[in-house]
Amino acid sequence: MVDHSKWKFNHTMLRVKDPQKSLDYYKLLGLSLVNKLEFPDNKFDLYFLAYDGPKSASSGSHWTDREGVLELTHNYGTENDSSFTINNGNKDPHKGFGHICVSVDNIQAACQRIEDAGYKFQKKLTDGRMRSIAFALDPDGYWVEIIGQNNVDATKDIKTTETSAYRFNHSMIRVKDPEKSLKFYQEVMGMTLLRTSEQKEAGFTLYFLGYPGDFEVPKPEDTPNGVNPLAQKEGLLELTWNYGTEKEEGKVYHNGNDQPQGFGHICVSVDDLDKACQFMEDKKVNWKKRLTDGRMKNVAFVLDPDEYWIEVIQNEKLKKSNDW
Repeated sequence: MVDHSKWKFNHTMLRVKDPQKSLDYYKLLGLSLVNKLEFPDNKFDLYFLAYDGPKSASSGSHWTDREGVLELTHNYGTENDSSFTINNGNKDPHKGFGHICVSVDNIQAACQRIEDAGYKFQKKLTDGRMRSIAFALDPDGYWVEIIGQNNVDATKDIKTTETSAYRFNHSMIRVKDPEKSLKFYQEVMGMTLLRTSEQKEAGFTLYFLGYPGDFEVPKPEDTPNGVNPLAQKEGLLELTWNYGTEKEEGKVYHNGNDQPQGFGHICVSVDDLDKACQFMEDKKVNWKKRLTDGRMKNVAFVLDPDEYWIEVIQNEKLKKSNDW
């Protein structure tokens, strides 16, 4: 039997045009480079970023033994290609992936710091009705949601923010049929539904899933007004269901790997890779790549109901198998 309690929502992969510009941006958000894998023969590099400060959730851990890791994929030459652009997943007709989310100590100060550095916003705190969230834009136009960990008094001018307290909270993907997606992520990937947020007037519902581990979800009465009760957690998957999509014919969402490309995959690290893949085989998953396919025998990819890719890797702390 597999032990889902030892699985982790390890990382989210985004393709980037210019790695230096992207690294500068995410370092401003407090992320640290915890690993880099170079594949010159295949002409791409992988950069793994995570919160690694003294107050971070997984300080000093091996990159496969963490949650809340961001993988940036750079294909050589894109930085000099004026025609190369990234699909951020939020523009028709190629919607699918929505955003990543960072939770911060003081949201006003954090947003001001990003703005002062010259970066743009899809939505500032003062835009629209929702004054408790913002969406910053990274150098490729990916949306980065900013949420607060505390209830900040909007009447106060708070100028300080400490990135060591930040968390890579969640990654959002849109799903066609929530029943199918929830069944898959709970029964196959072993995640727990930790929160549901119904926005009936706006016509959508949000589902937050993850591996709870030692994290205890606060009770609503213990959560400051306007604060997501899961804001302190890393490694959450947010599924967004826009009402009515389940009735549409065929594929509704773009998986990021068909052209035009952008978002690549999410990744789960497991306690025993062989057993995990056998478990998924027994569940009759749709494979993108089995362990035995191709040259890389240390990774597998399964497809979720919307054909988003999910990478499955070994947690190297629990069972040594690679030198990465």
